[in-house]
Amino acid sequence: MPTSTASATWEGGLRNGRGNFSAGSKAFQGPYSFATRFEGAKGTNPEELIAAAEAACYSMALSAGLEAAGTPPTRVSTTAHCTVEKVGDGFKITRMRIETVGEVPGIDRAAFTKAAETAKDGCPVSGALKGNVELELDARLA
Repeated sequence: MPTSTASATWEGGLRNGRGNFSAGSKAFQGPYSFATRFEGAKGTNPEELIAAAEAACYSMALSAGLEAAGTPPTRVSTTAHCTVEKVGDGFKITRMRIETVGEVPGIDRAAFTKAAETAKDGCPVSGALKGNVELELDARLA
């Protein structure tokens, strides 16, 4: 299996510094700062990247599980919300809320909910966060 890479550079102190990150594939890059991470300023931040990774990974895991169960989805749309909070003297990612909507012909709500929970437990990104970050799931059929 491949190993994915990314890089980042930070210049200056914490509050007034600025950084840039780049995916190894060159598919995305962007600047970030203290304000974009902790003060809601416009721009990206590492937590947004983790949320994107969670949403993408979870959508694939749920699609794979549904397909394996004989009910392949037409579409799975997932939004992930990654929360970072001040904890003690530092900051910590405390919660990842996963909101997913599935278009799945021939499935009932109970089967979809079970598949959604299974995907949360089987998604590699969720697995990396599990035990350290609260994972919340809101799964609905379209």
